[in-house]
Amino acid sequence: MRVHKLLTGLLGVFVLMTAAAGVARATAYPVQYVVVIYQENISFDHYFGTYPNAANPSGEPAFYPLIGTPTVNGLTPLLLTYNPNSLNANNGAGEINPFRLDRSQAFTVSQTHNYQPEQQAFDFGLMDAFPEFVGQAGPPPGSSAPVATTGLTMGYFDGNTVTAEWNYAQRFAMSDNSYGTTFGPSTPGAINLVSGQTNGIGIVTLQSTTYEISDGYGGLTMIDDPEPYGDVCSTTTKSNVQLTAKNIGDLLTAGGVSWGGFTGGFNLSTINTNGTTGCNRSSYSSVAQQTFVDYEPHHNWFQYYASTSNPTHVRPASVAEIGHAGSANHDYDLNDFFTAVSAGNMPAVSFLKAIGAQDAHAGNSDPLDEQTFLVTTINFLQKTPYWKNMAIIIAYDDSDGWYDHQMSPIVNQSNTAADALSGPGACGNGASALPGVAAGTLHAQGRCGFGPRLPLLVISPFAKKNFVDHAITNQTSIIRFIEDNWLGGQRLGGGSFDAISNSITNMFDFDHGRRLKKLILDPDTGNPK
Repeated sequence: MRVHKLLTGLLGVFVLMTAAAGVARATAYPVQYVVVIYQENISFDHYFGTYPNAANPSGEPAFYPLIGTPTVNGLTPLLLTYNPNSLNANNGAGEINPFRLDRSQAFTVSQTHNYQPEQQAFDFGLMDAFPEFVGQAGPPPGSSAPVATTGLTMGYFDGNTVTAEWNYAQRFAMSDNSYGTTFGPSTPGAINLVSGQTNGIGIVTLQSTTYEISDGYGGLTMIDDPEPYGDVCSTTTKSNVQLTAKNIGDLLTAGGVSWGGFTGGFNLSTINTNGTTGCNRSSYSSVAQQTFVDYEPHHNWFQYYASTSNPTHVRPASVAEIGHAGSANHDYDLNDFFTAVSAGNMPAVSFLKAIGAQDAHAGNSDPLDEQTFLVTTINFLQKTPYWKNMAIIIAYDDSDGWYDHQMSPIVNQSNTAADALSGPGACGNGASALPGVAAGTLHAQGRCGFGPRLPLLVISPFAKKNFVDHAITNQTSIIRFIEDNWLGGQRLGGGSFDAISNSITNMFDFDHGRRLKKLILDPDTGNPK
């Protein structure tokens, strides 16, 4: 049984028992509820490079753009036929142009997406060394020859595979100029989403320059995927860390705003239909024809901070506690989100992380299983009374190393042994860097960014319709919007990127009222029902 059938059945048993309870808290904008769906490992060109034009082969869900659909900064005919990666002999057998991955090729291996190789792939801004430095060979079933080489990194999907996201872009708002806050893989992306600060490691075990790098002041900056210190599901064979910076959860708690982090697989007492439980809960994907673990500790944003962690995965004492102070400390299972919303207790701010099989990360997920999660979740939310005041944000933690042609604006520079954007040990001038967490760390190293370009969508009654935002944003722009909406523009401080980031407000239209028309999609095809 495909994993989405299980999720669909689970949500189907929820009945909305009450309308939103209580009086809505005052906000700067008419958005009373934000849901951040934080997915994994997709570059902008990998999903939207040919938007809004799909190949529409026979037998696949068709996509036809609405009249007046704006174009994006995507894969132009020149980039598709005379790409710099196809002209760089250092790419070897991967020296090819971008190519379309068919819907039947949805499941692929993951590409290299570490801090240094991503900078090397950018090659001084030439954007021509992706197969050489981040490409990983791994042909999906039925694939053609090029994807059996490191040229797989040049593959992209179109609206016949990522159909739902293209349909959401048609009816709501998307960005073609949003970036990872820094280079690097999942955990730095997750940390940047909630704090804008990967510097300030207070506790570290098995310290390694693979996971951490010196900040130049005696401290450490995270550049890879260490696991959260104290989480009972963290491994003991790799670095475990705890961070000392403030995160958005700290500010929301202090401001009296309800919030929660909801992670797939977090409830260790749940027993899946395949009999798995605890830290080893797993789910089967018929797309990949494999079983994957549900919970990845290094994807759980709030477990990295003493103030917001729930290291033993304690369950909330009641549904009413969800989103508020209590035994779970705002850290819950994904299913708790649907339970709370159905019971009329929706937190003002919610961060959602899918189970591994549905999080889009190549190697353990794919666009089709991701689509099932996105559509099932968003259909559910649109049918609640909260929808009229809601903003759903679909964002990604990193690019997975998938090719994107756009050089990112480097707003924060770094000089460490792990940097390589503008030469060995260099991402520009390390003196042009934001401060670190500790006093006196004026130019904390190891945070070269912005990193690769990533998809960003806003689905809301207030979202501009069929709109492409060209304003420069990054992962931290999302928490800046939350800070502005609920906290009067309060910032995290301590060198967080929120101080220098644009908000995502350009993707909204608050002047012309709500558009309450829903977009209910089919989770299999991604097209309107």
